[in-house]
This record gives sequence, structure tokens and C-alpha cells, in this order.
Amino acid sequence: MANVNIKFNNKDYLLSCDDGQEESLKKLTSFLDKKYRELKEKLGNIGENKLLLITTIKLIDDYFDLKERVSLQKKKLDELSKKFIELKSLAISYKGTKDIEINNLNSEIQSFKKTIEESTTLYESMLDRTTKSLEQIIQNTESKSQIQ
Repeated sequence: MANVNIKFNNKDYLLSCDDGQEESLKKLTSFLDKKYRELKEKLGNIGENKLLLITTIKLIDDYFDLKERVSLQKKKLDELSKKFIELKSLAISYKGTKDIEINNLNSEIQSFKKTIEESTTLYESMLDRTTKSLEQIIQNTESKSQIQ
């Protein structure tokens, strides 16, 4: 245990605290003394006990206000977290749907390419047959022309 000399309301006090907590105790006492002096200036000399009670009530009120605000912020963060999880789920679902659509489109593209290749082969085959038929017709025409 450590002993700490502090000053509160222009009086010196010797307080004990856990080792290593001396500076924290000094800061807390300084804060309390400041609030006490502020209220003393505002309310006048109403008696030390009454002023200590009002100071304590004021600090507890501030504490509960802060606690309520922290609680509110925590609720807001929880709501945001839930919305984020929902958005993440929707994004994953959307991605899955789009992946399926992309795979379907890729399949359609492959099918279309195959159809184009088959059509090209068929077209080339038809051109070859037509060319051969025309050549045959030309040859037949030339033969008949020579015979006459």
C-alpha cells in the first residue's frame, strides 16, 4: 500500500492506495476538487457537507449520462454490425447469382462459337461443292461447244 498526500478544499489529507495508483488518485482528487470549487462559486457557502453531497450527485449524474450515451452508441454499433452482416450476406448471394449467370453466358458463348465453326465448315463445304458444280457445268459447256 502506498500513502499519498492530496489537497482537497484547501486542506491536506493523507490517503492510502494500491502501489502504482498514486498518480491516478492525485488526478481523481484534483478533478473532484475542481468540481467542488466550481459548485462552491456557483452556489455560495452552503456548508461543506451539503456541497460535497451536491458535487457527488453532479458527478454521478454526469457518469450516468455518459454511461447512457455509451450504451446508445453501443446499440448503434450493434445495429450497424447487423446491417453490415446482412449486406455481406446479400453481396455473397449476389456474387453467387452473378457467377451462375457468368457461367451460363460462357456456356452460351462456347455453344455459339461451336455453331459458328460448324456453320463455317458447312459454308466452306457448300462453296466447294458449288465451285465444283460450276466447274463441271463450264467443262460440259466447253465440251458441247467444241463438239458443235
